[in-house]
Amino acid sequence: MEQPRIGAVTGSFEGGTVQLRWAEWGPASGRPVVCVHGLTRNARDFDALARHLAGQGRRVICPDIPGRGLSGWLPAGALYAVPTYLATLTPLLAGLPEYDWVGTSMGGLIGMGLATIPGVTLRRMVLNDIGPFVPVAALERIRIYLSTPREFADVAALEAYLRQVHAPFGQLSDAEWAHLARHSARVTASGRVVLHYDQAILEPMQGELSDVDLWPLWPAVASRPVLVLRGETSDLLLPETAARMGETPGVTIATIAGCGHAPALMEPSQIALISDFLA
Repeated sequence: MEQPRIGAVTGSFEGGTVQLRWAEWGPASGRPVVCVHGLTRNARDFDALARHLAGQGRRVICPDIPGRGLSGWLPAGALYAVPTYLATLTPLLAGLPEYDWVGTSMGGLIGMGLATIPGVTLRRMVLNDIGPFVPVAALERIRIYLSTPREFADVAALEAYLRQVHAPFGQLSDAEWAHLARHSARVTASGRVVLHYDQAILEPMQGELSDVDLWPLWPAVASRPVLVLRGETSDLLLPETAARMGETPGVTIATIAGCGHAPALMEPSQIALISDFLA
């Protein structure tokens, strides 16, 4: 099966630099689509979607946000925040013509931040199970399951963990779960298998949490066509938040049955929703 090209650039942030890597699909001359993953995920979550869009002539760029996958780690946990991510993505995005954005969860938050920057060449945006309001209960749930560093005897044990903790991704096939596990695994010097992210990404979630209210940013985000995908049972993108987003002209809401937070974007019907919207 076709594999992506791996790109790399040095991204800068206040106080240092970090290596940013990405998986890239399709013709280099194609109209770009940037796909950005969730908090603990990585670029290879988008392989199925990227292959489909590349087959339509699109150039698909899927970064590993710093602290995840093949990208470098930041020197302090407090830096793992949207402003740092935007800064490190700048060299990659600055070289693109007009582009589209697909953001799952954290990737959508990064996209919303990007949309507020004057002069950005962002054409259309897909927000996968994320919006301008995130309830504190969802943040507390995420913090609880991520607060314990985990080691696994092998990739199969890691896959079993992913099937449990990411069950809301939907009814994935065995091959799809195996794909997620393979790209979520990192082998330590002692031979143990761990999840492929810096545990320090959780530092900004320590201390007292509260609702995240980004409604003041929403007019800038929705100044372009937006497709919002909501997992039917999501606790992170609430029904009332999605409904309010859908009141804005040019915003389309689609509910994904059988999913919570967040749809995996591997099923043909989910891929078709995105492909048709971006066309």
